[in-house]
Amino acid sequence: MTMAATARIYKPTRNAMQSGTARQRWLLQFDAARAREIDPLMGWTSSADTRQQLQLWFDTKEEAIEYATREGIPFRVEEPNESRRRLMSYSDNFKFNRVGAWTH
Repeated sequence: MTMAATARIYKPTRNAMQSGTARQRWLLQFDAARAREIDPLMGWTSSADTRQQLQLWFDTKEEAIEYATREGIPFRVEEPNESRRRLMSYSDNFKFNRVGAWTH
C-alpha cells in the first residue's frame, strides 16, 4: 500500500547572492512519503521514495496548481511573505532633518 505523497507549491526565498527583484518562479516539491533509512553497510542515509528528489519549476502559481490538479496530486500552496524594503537613496543619509543618530 503506497500513500500518495502531497506536494508543496511555494516560491523559494532568495539566497544572499540574489538581491534583485526580478521575477521568481514557483516550485512544486513533493513531501517525503517515507522516513529515510540508514544503510547498515556504508552508513549512508537513503530512501526508496524517489519523488522527493523531483522539483518542478513553473512561471506562475496558477500553472503549478493546474499541473497538480491535472495529474491528481494532492497539494498545498504556501504564499510568500513579501518583504517590505525601505527605499532610501544615498543622499538621504545626509539630510538635515534625518531621523536617527549618526553612527560615525
